[in-house]
Amino acid sequence: MHDSPFICRWLIAARWPLLAVACVCALSAWPLAHRVAFDRSIENMYAADDPLLAGYRKLKEHFGKSEIVMAVYVDPELLAAHGAGIRRLSEVDATLRGIAGVQDVLSLRAVNEALKYTQMLKLLLSPDRPPIADPTNRFAAAYRAMFEGVTHDATGRIAALVVMLEPERTAAVSRRETIDRIRATMEKLPEGRIAGEPVMVIDGFRYVEQDGKRLGWATTILLVLAIAACFRSLRWVLIPVLVVQLALVLTRASLVMVGLRLSMVSSMLTAIVTVVGVATVVHIIVRVREATAGGLSPRAALLEAGSRLTVPVFWACATDAAGFLSLTVAKVGPVRDFGIMTAIACAAVLLSVVLLVPGLALLGRFDSGPRPNLGDKRLGLELDRLARAAERSPRRWLIALVLLFAASAVGLLRLEVETDFTRNFRRDSPVAASYRFIEEHLGGAGVWDVLLPSPRRLDEGYADRVREFERQLRALTVRDASGAEVPALTKVLSLVDGIDAAGINPLLAHLPPELKARGMAITMPHFVAALRTDNRRPGDVNYLRIMLRAREQQPAARKAWVIAEVERLAESHFPPSGDSEGAEVTGFYVLLTNLITSVLRDQWICFLVAALSVGLMMAFCFRSVSLAVIALVPNALPVFVLLGAMGWLGIRVNMGAAMIAAVSMGLSVDSSIHYITSFRRARAAGRTVAGALHEVQQTVGRAVVYSTVALVVGFLALCGSHFIPTIYFGGLVSLAMVGGLIGNLIVLPLLLNAFVRD
Repeated sequence: MHDSPFICRWLIAARWPLLAVACVCALSAWPLAHRVAFDRSIENMYAADDPLLAGYRKLKEHFGKSEIVMAVYVDPELLAAHGAGIRRLSEVDATLRGIAGVQDVLSLRAVNEALKYTQMLKLLLSPDRPPIADPTNRFAAAYRAMFEGVTHDATGRIAALVVMLEPERTAAVSRRETIDRIRATMEKLPEGRIAGEPVMVIDGFRYVEQDGKRLGWATTILLVLAIAACFRSLRWVLIPVLVVQLALVLTRASLVMVGLRLSMVSSMLTAIVTVVGVATVVHIIVRVREATAGGLSPRAALLEAGSRLTVPVFWACATDAAGFLSLTVAKVGPVRDFGIMTAIACAAVLLSVVLLVPGLALLGRFDSGPRPNLGDKRLGLELDRLARAAERSPRRWLIALVLLFAASAVGLLRLEVETDFTRNFRRDSPVAASYRFIEEHLGGAGVWDVLLPSPRRLDEGYADRVREFERQLRALTVRDASGAEVPALTKVLSLVDGIDAAGINPLLAHLPPELKARGMAITMPHFVAALRTDNRRPGDVNYLRIMLRAREQQPAARKAWVIAEVERLAESHFPPSGDSEGAEVTGFYVLLTNLITSVLRDQWICFLVAALSVGLMMAFCFRSVSLAVIALVPNALPVFVLLGAMGWLGIRVNMGAAMIAAVSMGLSVDSSIHYITSFRRARAAGRTVAGALHEVQQTVGRAVVYSTVALVVGFLALCGSHFIPTIYFGGLVSLAMVGGLIGNLIVLPLLLNAFVRD
């Protein structure tokens, strides 16, 4: 852009109209920005054609009540013969059924009501004694055993209610309101708590939203303090803050207009806007301070800075957008949306800089120029030392870089995925505490299902196939932390188990399976409807549902193995044949287990696309393929080192870390563009390679140091989050920015010195 001085003069001349436009844009966008919505659906975290969704959609279509909340509380008299515990349970059951968004509740109350039909004589003699608590009744004992771990614990002291939620699209209230009312009901009871995948998702978004509001202000305050310490100017503290805030408002309003919604993945949007906005303005501040120190007026200093920075600022925002748009190749829907959001954010930052900086920089005479801080002279000496270090023994440095890359590559192979969704929450959070309680007392808290094609009338042959399948499922074992073998599935429950329990009653023992099922449908209609479809139209397919429970808090590899084994057994017992469908394994547990793996898999594809697109844009910008390659190395290397170190240290990848490669690539490349642009300008002015590097270290190097310091300090606020992925993201982005700082101040000059000749 040879017209840079002309563009800057025009922007300075039009600064007041531009400020007016900024005010109009902010006032117009403000109401829209507050209407941005969250997409809380786990389904939408997957591509529409992902095979994992087929079974899940089928489950929702045919059974509806696919989302389940476990509600538990302690009652030592739960199974007491006098019936007080069951009566209290019935009151809780009724309260939960009355909550909007709850479709049904399975508890010992429903089991007890079903048993009343077989215990009429005893009820006449002892009407207040619940049959389910009768220790002498074999029929009751069979049902207690069948529902153990589902409606109560082994000791009979903990009541559990399986709360089945209405499909969110048809519920009268939001899923969040339903969960909150269930939690409020249970918290009134002794050690009352709730758990389940819907609870984790809702609480995850709750923390993301809370963090967005609370940490936004905390980050801004820390940024203000850091920039004030670096430049000692109130004016130049407010300018980057206002640029970031305007960019955020414009970005959020744009999301509403194009119909994009935030998700757990895009919760980092504010952080991205902050990084791009602050980094851009800090480069302007350093150049303005340098020109002011040379005796130029504020207007002339801004013109000088703008003439030098128009090209790199434009290309920095363009390459940021290109890098983030690489996320659109991901299969995970919200990751694609996040790529579009961040590309919009980059455009919003560039627009905000154009609208605000000229006017705010020249508004009045007070505090017109940034001033050096006490450590600025020392910083200049250290940057000069780094430039000299790049001139000495470049071969040794290059060998060290190759070895570092090789060690990081090995670490990447050791990376493990964190699929225990409870680890996304602080250990003292309500959801984490609830899961620990349920895992300890009721077995696994992970709920999932197997859907089996079913004949219209259940016969003994089909029931035997299901029994054998369930027997093998119950026989699956894994090793726990102590090395002992434990059941892989803590509960396996189907309608066939109910049929078998009914067979204990002498009056029902010789009835065919279909009649037993019909009898259960009369006594326990909702329970049977949750386990079997009853489509009678020609051509309709019927399904039998096997409910599974597994431990949520276990390693990713073990979860994946259990899911794979269940799928293997399901296919071997109920394979697809001709027009007949085969068994399908699905549920929240399966989706969440595969979620981070999907995001991590997409990350590397997106990273390669980002590197290619950014490299092509830099090649076009520099008119040099070699310079583009040189610029990519110091930005890619920190990503490999960071993730490689996570592999070596055994730090598992969660949602906050799963996109760090592509995001870091987009964020750190800005400094390389500024560095190489200034380096080429110095070379064009007749300086040697060494002389150009020394000059650039003092200008761009300072800006990179100050922007990195400000941003790392700002991101410290993220460490106060309740949501662990947010903490990971803040920490990893900070480390990636520090790595980018090292790469651009050591690795980049080293490569330029090694491959660019005088």
